[in-house]
Amino acid sequence: MAYQETKTTGYGTRVGNSFKAIGGGILMFLIGTVLLWWNEGRAVKTEKMLDEAGSAYVEMENPNKKDASLEGELICGTAMATTEDSLTDDQFGIGAKAISIRRTVEYYQWVEHKQEKKEDKFGGKEVTTTTYTYTKEWVGSPMESSQFKDAAYQNKNMVLTSYEDAEQWAENVSWGAYQLTEGLIHSISSREGMDLTLDEDLLKQFDKNAQTAYERFYGVQEPAQQTTQQPVQQAAIPDSVLALLSDSAKAAIDSLQAVNDSINKAMENAENKKDLEYVHVANNILYFGRVPGAPEVGDVRITFEKVVPAKVTVMAVVEGDSFKPYKAKNGKRFQTLVMGKKSGDEIIESEKDANSMWLWALRIIGILLVIGGLKGIFGFIEAILKVVPFVADIFGWGVRLVCTVLGFVWSLIVIAVAWLFYRPLLGISLLVLAGFLIWVFAFKGKDKLKELAAKAKKTNE
Repeated sequence: MAYQETKTTGYGTRVGNSFKAIGGGILMFLIGTVLLWWNEGRAVKTEKMLDEAGSAYVEMENPNKKDASLEGELICGTAMATTEDSLTDDQFGIGAKAISIRRTVEYYQWVEHKQEKKEDKFGGKEVTTTTYTYTKEWVGSPMESSQFKDAAYQNKNMVLTSYEDAEQWAENVSWGAYQLTEGLIHSISSREGMDLTLDEDLLKQFDKNAQTAYERFYGVQEPAQQTTQQPVQQAAIPDSVLALLSDSAKAAIDSLQAVNDSINKAMENAENKKDLEYVHVANNILYFGRVPGAPEVGDVRITFEKVVPAKVTVMAVVEGDSFKPYKAKNGKRFQTLVMGKKSGDEIIESEKDANSMWLWALRIIGILLVIGGLKGIFGFIEAILKVVPFVADIFGWGVRLVCTVLGFVWSLIVIAVAWLFYRPLLGISLLVLAGFLIWVFAFKGKDKLKELAAKAKKTNE
């Protein structure tokens, strides 16, 4: 059931807050402007660097053999990335010969969500209704439920155990006849689940600690009834009878005895695992809780993964038996490792696509910051008019429209001026577009403002 809080903010406080927001608006406007300028320069320099690298690289035909003629060259080649390093998770006593091992910890917790709804009142007051809802979710860290707004959910969270996420990387990873650098190693993404072979005594200790935590929070639970399976007994065959049997018959009896021993050992292991009620191992997951398929608040699951040897393509400058980044004429550096077999042209094209994606993503962020900053600067106009909410809504819409148009135009100007330093033709085109928008807003926008003023006057009458 949802829990709600209602807060009323007076007119004077709202106007005061709107004037305080001017400083934040100016800061946001400046950050957006700087981001737009920097982003254009970054994108152009990156593209020029990639063009230079695309024409400079050479294909390494056989990475399994060192080639002195490639020293200092930007190469592109494909080989297996392998390692002899053994990595160990000391807290759980498991490890593997791998490029990396990682554990990820999740907790099943009550999570608080909030949603605000604001409503203007005559006289300039604002009523904010905050609705809090609660759901059970797997999260990356324990949630402090003592601070929940709804008292019914306070102190409802606990954890059976607590561990930090951890990751280890091998220091020595071979790529054919060469050694990969740390940066290239960390680009390998051939992850798969680890086989968990945990010490029996350690599992029992985990189980005991988890049970103590569970019973402290939930109370003592009735132990589940277990049926005890009896070992499979094989009738003993007298020696006098064995002497009469053929060799093939004796071999069959020995084989049957081995199967019988295996069955009894499996049953013994199953009986031992039944003693672990609060810890379960399944594939690459260590689960703390009574029933993994029906999690309770406080359950913890730890996932173990490793990065295994894989075929990768490297594009970097050869330096002895290792590599270093390629340095373009404009100072930009470049090296990369991608999974599988790729050609140099494919890698360059992919990097250009990523550069373009970042260019537009940062442009959008910069434009939004500029527009948001202008709204923060001029937001006091709407706040002053909040005495009469519908009048404030009309003029507030106009202010927001003006801020949006001006913010967009200003962003185009910044982008255009930045491009003038790198690509004058496109920069001039953007300046012409920005000038056209200013003309449309300055001359055509007058009619819209007159329409808004007439509508406000009609409303007052």
